[in-house]
Amino acid sequence: MLTPPARARAFTLIEILIVVVILGILAAISIPQFARAAEDSKLTATLVDLGKIRRAVQVYQTRNDAFLPPIVDGALDWGPLTGNGSEYMSSPPTNQVVGGDNSRRVLVRNTPDSAFHRDYGWVFDPVSGEVWAAGFDAEDRLLGP
Repeated sequence: MLTPPARARAFTLIEILIVVVILGILAAISIPQFARAAEDSKLTATLVDLGKIRRAVQVYQTRNDAFLPPIVDGALDWGPLTGNGSEYMSSPPTNQVVGGDNSRRVLVRNTPDSAFHRDYGWVFDPVSGEVWAAGFDAEDRLLGP
């Protein structure tokens, strides 16, 4: 006696559409979380580098009879604080929030920023030795984007 072949069970169009909709909902929920995590990591990296610069300035000042490091306005490095063989920082810090070519540029000025921008990465006060991240206020709070 011959038995009829077993019928293969396939997904219906409705079932496939339901799975696609569920995947779309999950993607809509998770993708913004990843974007926020990336922005948070840029903020954290910038604040870590800011702490390194501040400590390096303090150590330089202590070792050099209270003189501050000679930082050049518009420079892409921190003079004697960075570079080959520097005992303060192995490489110039990067303001990840500013990003791009200006993320390492230093502005010499006596006040922190009042608005967010991407023109330079750091602010150095040559009189007090204060250092601020560009786009942040005096309390190290992000001003933008």
